[in-house]
Amino acid sequence: VPRIGKGRARTRPDRALGDKAYSSKANRNLLRSRGIQAVIPERSDQQANRKRRGRSGGRPVGLDREAYKRRNVVERSFNTFKQWRGLATRYDKLALTYRGGVVLRAITIWLKELGDTP
Repeated sequence: VPRIGKGRARTRPDRALGDKAYSSKANRNLLRSRGIQAVIPERSDQQANRKRRGRSGGRPVGLDREAYKRRNVVERSFNTFKQWRGLATRYDKLALTYRGGVVLRAITIWLKELGDTP
C-alpha cells in the first residue's frame, strides 16, 4: 500500500472487500482487531438470526455500498485472463513460463482494446 510522503510503504490496507462467503463473525473480528474496515455484506441467514434475536441481536453490519460495487472489477479482469485455456488450466511447471503466458495474454487483451487506433 503506497504511503503519502516519505517513509516505507504501508503493509496494512484501509479496507478489505469480499463477498458474502467471508461474512463470518471471526473474519470481521480479525479485520476489526487490525484496524481494517470490512466491506463484506451480511448473509441472509445471519440477518434473519440477528432480527430473530431482537434487540440482543446487535446492529446490522456497516457496508460501503459504492466500494462493494467496485469490487467485481478485479474478478472480471481475472476472468478475462482465464478465458485463455493455458492460463485457466495452469499446466506449466515453471513459474517463469506461466508468467510469460500472462504477459502474452495481457498483450493480446491490450491490442484488442486498442483496435485500429493509430
